[in-house]
Order: sequence, then C-alpha cells, then structure tokens
Amino acid sequence: MLIDTHSHLYLEHFKEDIDEVIDRCKKNGVEKVILPNIDSKSLQSLVTLCHTYPAICLPAIGLHPCSVQQNWQEELAILRQYIDDQQQQKGRIYGIGEIGLDYYWDTTFKEQQKEALRIQIQWAKDLNLPIILHCRDSFDDLLAIVQELNDEHLSGIFHCFSGSKEDAEQIMDLGNFYVGIGGVITFKKSEELRSVVQQIPLDRIVVETDSPYLTPAPYRGKRNESSYVLYVAEMLATIKQVNLDKISRITGQNAIELFQL
Repeated sequence: MLIDTHSHLYLEHFKEDIDEVIDRCKKNGVEKVILPNIDSKSLQSLVTLCHTYPAICLPAIGLHPCSVQQNWQEELAILRQYIDDQQQQKGRIYGIGEIGLDYYWDTTFKEQQKEALRIQIQWAKDLNLPIILHCRDSFDDLLAIVQELNDEHLSGIFHCFSGSKEDAEQIMDLGNFYVGIGGVITFKKSEELRSVVQQIPLDRIVVETDSPYLTPAPYRGKRNESSYVLYVAEMLATIKQVNLDKISRITGQNAIELFQL
C-alpha cells in the first residue's frame, strides 16, 4: 500500500483537475493521502477536499511556521476551535501539522514560531495524534524542542528529511518518529542524501510528495502530485536494493500505525 504522508492537493494548483489527480493516485496504487493544513485560509479548501474524497484524502490540522505572523494566536484559536468541533462531532483528524520552524524566509517571528510549535505539540499529546514537522534552516532548535517535550505520548514525522547521518540518528533516538522521504531523493545532486537514507532503517521511513512542490524525476520542473509518490518509492527501492512491493508494504504499514488508519 502506497501512502503519501504529505501533500497539499487542496491548493489552487489543483483546482482545475483534482478529479484526474485523484484518479492518477488510484492508478499508481496510492491508497491514502495525508493533507497537512497551512493556516486558517487553507482550512476550508482542505475540509472540502476531504469531504469530497473521504476514502483517500485525510486531514491534518496545524499552523505552518511560515504562517506564524503578528496574528499567530488568533490563527491557533481558529484551528483549535475546528479541532474541538470535530471532536464533538466525532469527525477524524489524523495529525497535527504542518507545524515546525522555518528560518529560511524570515526570522522576524522566530520566538513566536517556537511558542506556536510548543502549543501544537501539546495539542498532539492531549489528542493522541502524531505531529508533522516542517524544518528549514532550523534543525537544532526544532530537535531541542521535540526532545524537551518528547514522551510516550508523542510521535510524528520529520517531513522532507534532507539532513545528515547524525541528524537521522538523533531522530531515531526520539523513539516514535519517522523521516519523510520525498522527491528530493530523486534529484541528480542528492547522492549524499541517498547515502544517508541507505543507512536509515526502513521501518522508520515514510514516503511523501509535498505536492505541488519538490516534484521527483522524471517530472522535475512540473507540478507535483500525489501519484508521483510512486517514483519516490521506486528510488527508495533502488537505494535499499529491495523490490517496490517491499517498500510499499513497509512504508505503508509505518503510516498506518503512525496515523492509526
């Protein structure tokens, strides 16, 4: 079972052909797609897509670190209200995400990003949900916060992993955490990443696309979509020197256990 553990199919990029996008998922054997939220503006389109395709599109709710601005507390309040409403209506949410730290674009709200991350990690622990972590130019700070709050109630994914062997080892030491491997692993200049991933146990890996971004070869430069997680899995099979069925089965089972599917 192929599961795309990170995709944004609810964005405008897919407005004109989402039916075809979902059909291509089915043709490529992608049975589930986890859809992490960005902020309050993206919430309605995310919810609508999950209601339209409830068998394949599964929501995660969180405030992306790049959306942590002056009004971050109001944003968190809106998202928390939606989560609470879903709890009362017995609706499923599959994770808290996309959350994390991003120092690449702007560090104006660096401390607010950290506080928003801590708050949302606590949501996840209270609700027994995994976290989906975004990390850009911020690994040490992100890891420190996760280590500080980590216990038997916390689990999750370091989304779009592209770190070193040492980074991977520190993630493994957290216990209930996985690395999310996406299209970057197929890029020509990613030999070092492929070497690192070769050393990560397969039972600690999940596959993802981050659609519409980070499109894998052979479609690099075009819009990414969840059906292309197949090409990530194929590269992973090459790296691990096993067949595609084994990659699909083990990474799929990892996602099933993590997201309680």
